[in-house]
Amino acid sequence: MKWWGCLWWLFLILDLSLSKQEKKKCNHQSSHKNKCMVNGPSEARQRGFKAKFQMEHVNSLFKNGRNRDSIKAVAKLEQILEDTEVNDTFCLTFNNLVAFLHKPKYPFQGLEISASENEVMSNQFVKNRKVSVQLPRELEVGSDKTIVFCMITASETNTSIFEVPDTVYENRLIGLSVSNRNISGLKERVNITINLTTRVNDTQDLRCVFFDFSTESYSEYGCLTIWKRGQSDVTCSCDHLTYFSVLLVSANTSASNVEILTYISLAGCSLSLISLIITVFIFICKRNMRTDIGMKIHINLVVALILLNIHFLPSGTVAVVSCSSLCYYFALSIHYYLLATFSWMALEGFHIYLLLVRVFNIYVKRYLLKLTVVGWGLPAVIVSLVAIIDRDAYGGVPLDLSNPNSTEICYITDDTVKMVTTLGGFCLVFVFNVIMLVVTVRRVLTFRNSSKRDSAQVMQDICTLLGITTLLGLPWGLIFFSFGQLTTPGIYAFCILNSLQGFFIFLWFVMSAIKKRDSASTSSKEMNTTSS
Repeated sequence: MKWWGCLWWLFLILDLSLSKQEKKKCNHQSSHKNKCMVNGPSEARQRGFKAKFQMEHVNSLFKNGRNRDSIKAVAKLEQILEDTEVNDTFCLTFNNLVAFLHKPKYPFQGLEISASENEVMSNQFVKNRKVSVQLPRELEVGSDKTIVFCMITASETNTSIFEVPDTVYENRLIGLSVSNRNISGLKERVNITINLTTRVNDTQDLRCVFFDFSTESYSEYGCLTIWKRGQSDVTCSCDHLTYFSVLLVSANTSASNVEILTYISLAGCSLSLISLIITVFIFICKRNMRTDIGMKIHINLVVALILLNIHFLPSGTVAVVSCSSLCYYFALSIHYYLLATFSWMALEGFHIYLLLVRVFNIYVKRYLLKLTVVGWGLPAVIVSLVAIIDRDAYGGVPLDLSNPNSTEICYITDDTVKMVTTLGGFCLVFVFNVIMLVVTVRRVLTFRNSSKRDSAQVMQDICTLLGITTLLGLPWGLIFFSFGQLTTPGIYAFCILNSLQGFFIFLWFVMSAIKKRDSASTSSKEMNTTSS
C-alpha cells in the first residue's frame, strides 16, 4: 500500500507542476503562435481546436489577399466562438488573430478586456496593449452565456479589410458578441479604446464604425468617436455589439471655415454672373468681336458659365423649400452646364492648338457649327444617358458627405456618376489644356526672344498667359494637387479662383476689346499717313 501510496502522491505532484508550467508558459509572451492562457475543461479545449482551425483559415484568406471571401469566414468564426462551451475563461491566438471567451458569474458586474497582438486578458494589464474594452453592467450576461472577444489584424500588404474602399486604421477589426443574443440599443455604452501607434496625418480624421455583414460595408450608426488631434488613443463608444473598426477619413473642414467658404462662393459666383452678363453685352455691341471666331468660342464658354451660375446659386434654397421635381431639374441642369463648361474649355484648348501648332491649313468647313455640336451636344448625350439609366442619380445631396444632416444642394446623388462624368471628364480636359498652355508659353517666349522686350510687353505677355489659363479652366486643376484632400489654404484658393472665373473672363474681354480698338486706331493712322 505504501508503494501505491507513493505513486499516488508522485502523480499528484507531477500533475500540479505540469499545470503550473502550462499556465506560466501560456501567460509568458514568446514567439510561439499560441501565447494566450488556456483554462477550461477538456471539452472546451477540443472545441477550441475547431475555432483554431477557423482562425487559421481566416488568416490564410487575409494573407492571400482574398478579403472578400474572408467576410463569410469571419462570420463563421464568430459563430464557432459563440458555440464554444467554457466554464470560466478560454482564449487562443494565431498569428494576428486573438480570441477570448469568458463565462461571467451572476450577477454580471461589467468586464474589462485588454489585448495585444498576441495576448488577451480580463481585468488585468497587458504589455504592449493595442485595445482595451469596457463592457457595461447593463449587458446583464447570465452564467449560461459566453462573452466573445475577437481581434483580427490583417496583413500590412492589404490596403483595406474586406476590399471595402475605406482605409482601416492598422487594418484591425475588434469583434464583440454574446452567445445566442443580439445586443443593441444600450444606454450604457460599450467603450473600445485603441492605442494609436501610427501617426494620423493633418488631412485625416478618425471615425469609429462597425462592419455590417448584410450590406458588406461600414456604418457609424450607434457609435461615437471620442478623439482629439494629438491624443495617443481613440475611444469608440457604441450602443451595440458587433465587429468594430476605426476608419481614416478625410479631415472635415471646420464649421467656421465652411461658413466663410460658403459666403466666398456666393459672393464670387454672384460677381462672376454679373460680369459675364456684361461680357455678353460687350460682345453684342462690338461688331468687330462678333466677326472673330475666337471671340465666338469665348462667348459660348461665357453662356455656359452664366447658365451654370444661374442654376447653382439658388440650388441650396431649392433643395430645402421646393418639391423633388424642381430639385431634380436643378440637379440635372447643373450637371449639364458643368459638363458644357468643361467641353468649351477643351474647345478653347483645341482652338489654340489650331492657331499655334498647326498654323497653316487650319480652315475647317463649318468650323463653328461643328464646335457648337460638340460643346453643347456631347454633354446633352451624357446627361440624357444618366437620366435614362438611373433617374435617382439626381436629387438633394448634403454639402458635407460625412454629415447627412448638413445643408443640401441639388446635384448628383450617385458617386460613380459623379466621379466618371465630372472628375473623369475634367481630368482629360485638364491634361489636354495643360499641354496647350505649355505650347502657348513656348511660342510666346520664342517670339519675344527674337525681338526686343520692354516692361509693357512683359506685362502684356503675363496678362495674356493668365487670360488663357482662365479660359482653359486650369485653376480647377487645384483639386489634383493634393494627397487625398486639399489643405485649408488650398480649399480657399480653389474656391476663390473658380468662383471668380467669370470675372476673370470679363477682364479678358475688356482687355481684348481695348487691344482691338488700339490696333484699329493704329491701322487707321498708318493708312492716313500712307495716303498723304
